[in-house]
Amino acid sequence: MATDDVDAPSAAEDDGQACARVVGVGPHPQPWPTAAHFDPALLADGDRRNVVDGYRYWRVEAIVADLDRRRHGFEIAIENLERDANIGAIVRSANAFGAAAVHIVGQRRWNRRGAMMTERYQHVHHHGALVGLLDDIGARDLPLLGIDNLPGALPIASAPLPARCVLLFGQEGPGLSPQARLACAAVLTIPQYGSTRSINASAAAAIAMHEWCRRHADRTGG
Repeated sequence: MATDDVDAPSAAEDDGQACARVVGVGPHPQPWPTAAHFDPALLADGDRRNVVDGYRYWRVEAIVADLDRRRHGFEIAIENLERDANIGAIVRSANAFGAAAVHIVGQRRWNRRGAMMTERYQHVHHHGALVGLLDDIGARDLPLLGIDNLPGALPIASAPLPARCVLLFGQEGPGLSPQARLACAAVLTIPQYGSTRSINASAAAAIAMHEWCRRHADRTGG
């Protein structure tokens, strides 16, 4: 799970409990289930977290353990050179698409507002520099694929996308750093059809993760 320093959300952002729209479920009716994965405090007080219904009233550790049984073969890496506000949203999408892990490269602190507490259920690792990420994934023989609209980049819909890989995203605006570009086995681009030069980094990350899942995810279980 995430253990790195993060920017704490305001009270209104904590699990959405202070939002105007009530989410989740209230206290569990008696008698309570007794399985070990249930959290007595949530059973008593209700579960307002941003989790799917199947995980209602579960302990955080139990949710993480269950996710670990079925996480996908891709990992996400994000360059955090300028305290990019998109990182939280990318972590949230990584959780939604079942990423095995998230790597944050550069500054340790990141704004978790957009993560909506999903970092609790996601393995988040910090690397002070790109070399730390490269050492980690190199030891596990994971190819690094950049996502950016650089000249010569391959269209993501038709380019090879291995079942085990790391998808690397640069900063909003400048995109992948020069060092990151050189380290990538390939750079993939998302086709665009309007006048803007680029799309939002978190939107690009969600599209790339969806493309991986479209090709490799087992959807027979729903």
